[in-house]
Amino acid sequence: MIASLPLFHRIAGQPVIVLGTGEAAAAKRRLVERAGGLVIDELQDGIDQGARLAFIAHDDASAAQADTLRARCAGLLVNATDRPELCDFTVPSLLDRDPVLIAIGTGGASAGLAKQLRLRLEALLPRSLGSLAAGLYAARAALRERWPDAGARRRALDEALGEGGALDVMAADSADSIEAWLAGSGAAERLAQAYEIRLRSGDPEDLTLREMRWLGTADVIAYEPGVQPEILDRGRADAERCAIARGAAPAASGRFLVIIRARHSTAGPVD
Repeated sequence: MIASLPLFHRIAGQPVIVLGTGEAAAAKRRLVERAGGLVIDELQDGIDQGARLAFIAHDDASAAQADTLRARCAGLLVNATDRPELCDFTVPSLLDRDPVLIAIGTGGASAGLAKQLRLRLEALLPRSLGSLAAGLYAARAALRERWPDAGARRRALDEALGEGGALDVMAADSADSIEAWLAGSGAAERLAQAYEIRLRSGDPEDLTLREMRWLGTADVIAYEPGVQPEILDRGRADAERCAIARGAAPAASGRFLVIIRARHSTAGPVD
């Protein structure tokens, strides 16, 4: 279970309320302007203009609480600086590889922790990641033509973008390889098969990297009784999930199927 739902709000050209003085309020104004939003400094003006978000950065606790209440009564979502109990949403630390945007949040627990994680990732992710994303966006029509079936198209992308793939996300020149990859023979068909995970414990941290990749790619996740929800949560959110009897082996039906065996299962290997 996650404590909050991460969302990306498009605010370009839209009014966004930012209240308060000092560096905290100035930082929120810069953030809104960076995303193309129109900063509104007065609560009622923002409400009248149809604002949907409000950043409240008052030093005074009573003023922050009062404006939070007014904003919520008007239907706005509120972020109150350094007051997590008043927040409807929190502001993550952002790693910008436009159009790729990685948001790192801690649910308001520690902005410093989120920042340090971002700095580590900054050193790992190539600057060319944005160019790869832009190239894939431009190639959408060609991708649909090459793989008309959505499942096959996703599997081809999963294989190409994975470690060592033709479009490995960590390679600096992947964006230059898109055209050649589309012209070549895709290997998505090889991924339309079944894989089996035999759990060694109920701790998702005990999954191997290969098992994590299977779960992150699977179209269907079949699981035996006793498999913990924390394990299932490591799969794609939009993957189909189905409970099966202990020892059952459902057919893959041309899709990427992962079968999760509970501990002490006596089922044989998947054909």
